[in-house]
Amino acid sequence: MSRIEQTFAKLKEQNRSALVTFIMAGDPSLEDSAKVLAGLPDAGADIIEIGMPFTDPAADGLTIQLAGQRALAAGANMKHTLSMVTSFRQGNDHTPIVLMGYANPIFSYGYNQFVKDAKAAGVDGLIVVDLPPEEDGELRAVAEDNGIDMIRLVTPTTVG
Repeated sequence: MSRIEQTFAKLKEQNRSALVTFIMAGDPSLEDSAKVLAGLPDAGADIIEIGMPFTDPAADGLTIQLAGQRALAAGANMKHTLSMVTSFRQGNDHTPIVLMGYANPIFSYGYNQFVKDAKAAGVDGLIVVDLPPEEDGELRAVAEDNGIDMIRLVTPTTVG
């Protein structure tokens, strides 16, 4: 059972909802985002979503776009994001971590290498906002083979 499944099972037993938090890796600085990440479980976070900074976050609102710009200006990149997760895992092996971002940086990194590095860092799930289900087969297969959940966004216009 994955950390995400374990967390939802525990929450169901406790008859409570999950608190899922979001931070942008590298915002407002590399050091500060790592400190915020480390403090989220003690602040009540059940699952932590970490944004992977990207230069063209068209599917995000202004707040996340600006956070990504600040993170990129601070030097954040994919390797930094994965390093944050690795450091977090040294002190916390139970809180699920989900990376949220765009397909292009993952594709540029290489699906196989990205998933291998994400798994080694301790990532539990991926939300790739611009990769529709009919086009995610390659990444989904690699992620599933490595025990990383692909999480889909559902919007009012999502077709079943």
